[in-house]
Amino acid sequence: MSQTGFSAEKVREDFPILNQEVRGRRLVYLDSAASAQKPKAVIDAISHFYLHDNANVHRGVHTLSERATSAFEGAREKVRRFLHAKDVKEIVFVRGTTEAINLVAQTFGRKNVGPGDEVLITALEHHANIVPWQMLCEQQGATLRQVPVDAHGDLVLDKLDALLTPRTRILAVTHVSNALGSVVPVKELIRRAHEKGIPVLVDGAQAVTHFPVDVQELDCDFYAFSGHKLFGPMGIGVLYGKKALLETMPPYQGGGDMILSVTLEKTIYNRVPYRFEAGTPDVAGAVGLGAAIDYLEGVGMQAIAAHDRELLAYAEQAVEGVPGVRVLGKARERSGVVSFVMEEVHPHDIGTILDREGVAVRSGHHCAQPLMQCFGVAATVRASLALYNTREDVDALVRALHKVREVFG
Repeated sequence: MSQTGFSAEKVREDFPILNQEVRGRRLVYLDSAASAQKPKAVIDAISHFYLHDNANVHRGVHTLSERATSAFEGAREKVRRFLHAKDVKEIVFVRGTTEAINLVAQTFGRKNVGPGDEVLITALEHHANIVPWQMLCEQQGATLRQVPVDAHGDLVLDKLDALLTPRTRILAVTHVSNALGSVVPVKELIRRAHEKGIPVLVDGAQAVTHFPVDVQELDCDFYAFSGHKLFGPMGIGVLYGKKALLETMPPYQGGGDMILSVTLEKTIYNRVPYRFEAGTPDVAGAVGLGAAIDYLEGVGMQAIAAHDRELLAYAEQAVEGVPGVRVLGKARERSGVVSFVMEEVHPHDIGTILDREGVAVRSGHHCAQPLMQCFGVAATVRASLALYNTREDVDALVRALHKVREVFG
C-alpha cells in the first residue's frame, strides 16, 4: 500500500473478471489501453438499470421513463463534473472517441474547412484521429499535415508555429499516445494554436484513465473519450465541446430527439447537446459510465496518477532487463504504456507465448501505423497498465518474456 493509502491489490478485488486463471495461470491483464476491465460497481449499476428502470428517455411520462431519464441525465452531470466542464450542455453522448472525432470532422469540419485549407494532427495519433480528417480533407479539397515526433516519442514542438498557418482550420491532437504512452503538453499546444485563432480537439481516450483532466484549465475546444477505456461499458463515449462552438455546428445525424419539430417542408433542430444525439441513446451505457466515474472518484484520481507513475517506472526498468528487449518511446512524460520489441521475435509470437503464461498484452501496430513507420517497425508488444495492476503483474510479464527468450534462443 502506498503512502496515500492506495492499494492496487485491494482495487483488484473490485474487478471480478481478474479473479480467474487463464491456461492454468493467474490472469495478468496488461491490455487496458485497448479496453479496461469493469469494477463490480459498474456491472451492478447496469444490471440494476435493466432490472428496475429500463425504458426510453425524455419523451415518456410514465414512472420508468422518468427514472431512466433521471439516470441518463444524471450520468451527463457526472461527466461534466469529471471533466470540470462549465455547462452540462457541453457534454454529448456518443459511441466512443472515434464517433466523437467523426462528429466534429463532419459538422464543424465541413462547415469551416474548404479548398486549400489545412487540418493539423501529430505523428502520435491513433487512426481514429487520422482517418476522419483524411476523409474530410478529401471531401473538401483540404490538406492534412502533421507535427513530427522525435526518436524519444516527443513531439518536435519547434516545428509547431510554422505548421500553424493562416490556412489551418483545426488542430487535432492526442493527450496520451496509445502506442507509446507519450504525454503531450496539450495545454501548451492549445495556447499556441489559440494565439492564431485555431480551435483544438483533444483525443483523451488514453488520458482520462490515468490522471485528472480539467477541460476549462486546458481551454480545449473539444475533448473526446471512450467509456470502455474508463472502466465503463463498451458502446458509450463522450464529446465535450465549448457550448458556443456546439451551437454553431449542424447536426451530425437525423432522427428522433435531435428535433424540436418536423414538417415535410422544414425541421427545427433541438438545442445542444440533444441536437447531436439522434435516436435512442445507450441509456444503460451512460448509467454504467456514470458508475465508473463514481468509482474512480472514490478511489481518487490523484492516487491513481501516483500509482501509474510508480508502476510505469518499475515496469520499464524490469522489461528492459530482459535480454534482447528494446523499449520504444522515452518521452519526457509518459503514462500507462510500455511498448517494446525483442530481437528476432515477431510481436505476435511474443503475445502468443505470453498468453500461455496467463499474461494478456497487445501485439500489433495499435492502430498507429504512421507512428510505427516513424520508428521503423511494423509492430510492437504493448503492455498497458491500470489502477488494478501490481508489481507482481509486472514480474509475471518479465518471467513470461524470459520464457520467450528460451523458446527462441
